[in-house]
Amino acid sequence: MEQQRDQWATKIGLILAMAGNAVGLGNFVRFPTQVAQNGGGAFMVPYFIALFFLGIPVMWIEWVAGRYGGKYGHGTLGPTYYLMARERVKPKSALWWGVISGMLAFSLTVLLNSYYLHLIGWSAAYSYFSATGAYFGQNTGEFFGNYLGNHAQVMLFWGITVILLAIAVGQGVSKGIERWVKVMMPLLYVFAIIMVGYVFVLGSPIDPNWSTIDGFRFIWSPNWAYLKDHFATVMLAATGQIFFTLSLGMGIIQNYASYLGPDDDVALSGLATVSLNEFAEVVLGGSLAVPLATAYAPKIVPPDVLAQGKSEALAWIGQKFGLGFSYTSLPNVFVSMGDIGKLFGAMWFLLLWFAGFTSAIAMYNYLTALLEEDLNIKRKVGTWVVLVLYFIAGLPVVYISGYMDQVDAWVSFQLTLLALFDIIVAVYLFKPDNFWKELHQGAYMKVPGWYKPILLYIAPILLLIPLIGSARSLVGATLEWPARLAIIFMWIIGAVESYYSIKRKYGEELEKNEVIIRV
Repeated sequence: MEQQRDQWATKIGLILAMAGNAVGLGNFVRFPTQVAQNGGGAFMVPYFIALFFLGIPVMWIEWVAGRYGGKYGHGTLGPTYYLMARERVKPKSALWWGVISGMLAFSLTVLLNSYYLHLIGWSAAYSYFSATGAYFGQNTGEFFGNYLGNHAQVMLFWGITVILLAIAVGQGVSKGIERWVKVMMPLLYVFAIIMVGYVFVLGSPIDPNWSTIDGFRFIWSPNWAYLKDHFATVMLAATGQIFFTLSLGMGIIQNYASYLGPDDDVALSGLATVSLNEFAEVVLGGSLAVPLATAYAPKIVPPDVLAQGKSEALAWIGQKFGLGFSYTSLPNVFVSMGDIGKLFGAMWFLLLWFAGFTSAIAMYNYLTALLEEDLNIKRKVGTWVVLVLYFIAGLPVVYISGYMDQVDAWVSFQLTLLALFDIIVAVYLFKPDNFWKELHQGAYMKVPGWYKPILLYIAPILLLIPLIGSARSLVGATLEWPARLAIIFMWIIGAVESYYSIKRKYGEELEKNEVIIRV
């Protein structure tokens, strides 16, 4: 029998950790971007459809898979999906489902964090720059460019972030991760609520014709005409956002759920996690960047565009929204606020840092668990091995122009591909009746029976929308050799590691091609 694994000490710690995993930069940066670029209120309709019919079902699937793997002492996808696949196919066939799933999860985690950790570092830097007023009185676009060109400064804030992650993960699940998120998640919500309150009473700070109400109206007024003309594009963006915001298709929900007891609830806990994330994204994230940018439109929108009217100005803001918007245009808003802008800007970027940190800590733990469980490397040592891996993987992001965008496009495709594996392995190969039974094992709620066909049929169909969309975006795109080599290298390492981890524990039943080990 495996030695006793660490487990969550409290239910609130588990929920906050899972919510922290889901709440990330996507809630406060990517979500407003998708809303602004996809017709405002037109985006919200397919967004909630995708949440109900795709996000919640896949979230339950990953919670069930994680807890099931935890029964056998596994917190990584390779062995877990081998165990689930062997319910329908022979062990030798199940081995390859486990190897491919583990390969995708490993490569996703490393490649995503090669640039995600740098984005978190940028947020830490800009929190400091805002508090000190470093970019006040300067061209904010040039300031951001100069910061990115100062590699020593970039690596400093990256290093601070990753070292803190290593310390938190090295302390374990209950004594490390749980304690950190119990502090950081409440602070994240407090900061966000304070800023949203300020935005609500801000009104028209520059021009009486431009107020935060215009921004809220843009988000929450259904734009049926836009949705009719751009339905496929908006639906693709909405389904893609659901995956990013809930951290689906990465293997990290399964990792966190593996630290549950065999009879711990997953049905209500999964739904609570979704609710906390959606509150952070829709209510808080949707009430900050877009309304604030709209109220300060006279300061950030070119005069010739501004003269064309609100519709054209809002369209311009939507086109410019994105990651760079937070570091170039929003600082202009903070400067326009005067002295309070330093505080507001520092809180905004610290909010982004908290959100990014609590997501990154989950991915950091996945790789640490892989080293600890599959290679018998002590957790404290493993955390520093992961830090070195992240450092090496992140160097091309700093020194090779365009590398981050290429890897990000590939990550989006792999993410949706792994989510498809979730459904195939954890539902169909595991057998739907087995899955339904596991979902309700120790559950605090009964999932309605009509959700079963949603899990079996509607969710997979909706999943094909972002999967095909991501594949199409890659067709014709030229992957340069640095990105290509990084992807292939991570595939090889992930496949070899997954094969070894499954073979090491289940070698006898693979040799006999029959199930031997049962818990």
